[in-house]
Amino acid sequence: MACDTSVKARKENNSNNNNDIENNTDIKKDKKMSSSMVQKLMPEFKMDAYDAKTGHYTTVSDKDYMGKWAVVCFYPADFTFVCPTEIAAMNAHYDEFQELGVEILAVSTDTKFSHKRFVETEPILEGLKLTIGADTTTAVSEDFGVLIEEEGMALRGRFLFNPEGICVAQEVQAPMVGRNVNEFLRQVRAWQHATKTGEVCPAGWRPGKKTLPVNTDVEQMTGRVGDYITIEEILS
Repeated sequence: MACDTSVKARKENNSNNNNDIENNTDIKKDKKMSSSMVQKLMPEFKMDAYDAKTGHYTTVSDKDYMGKWAVVCFYPADFTFVCPTEIAAMNAHYDEFQELGVEILAVSTDTKFSHKRFVETEPILEGLKLTIGADTTTAVSEDFGVLIEEEGMALRGRFLFNPEGICVAQEVQAPMVGRNVNEFLRQVRAWQHATKTGEVCPAGWRPGKKTLPVNTDVEQMTGRVGDYITIEEILS
């Protein structure tokens, strides 16, 4: 596969041999908690939500995000400490995401009523424009592979989907440390550029920096990337 310039959906492999039958419970748990979402289609879902922009309850589903760039961003719980800082940071860049054509869905296992109260009472969330999904059954968190089953809440999981509904990037962290929205925006811009041009983006790529045109110069560049781009250029 290497640096293939196209993204194709991976198929789930649900086959088990006879020796695994008695261990099916462990297999299922391992699959949900450790398998990557990257290059898989967005799981189907439908759940209640709170639309902070309008102040009304709504319903969201995977169908709402088909044909668009979209990020589904899980967080552990309302009325916690790191979570509102992440939500506020995403909201602060809301207009940039909209300019890039990216829809944002935040999700936790709290109810839509909890989301509404959380947004209304947490000062750092004043002016929030995001929609927050209420995964009260934990089914969505489980399907995305971020459910902490014994706690009934999700890890910090952030998934970027292209307009074909294929996950092209994911970041999953334990609850104690928040994620970087600036780095995520960089990834979105890189993925959109790579998708549009067929070029590939080296480490730390930002708009205006050098890409690697493997769509035209693959033979010339094979094994000679250092002749085309320097570590100084990569780190600048």
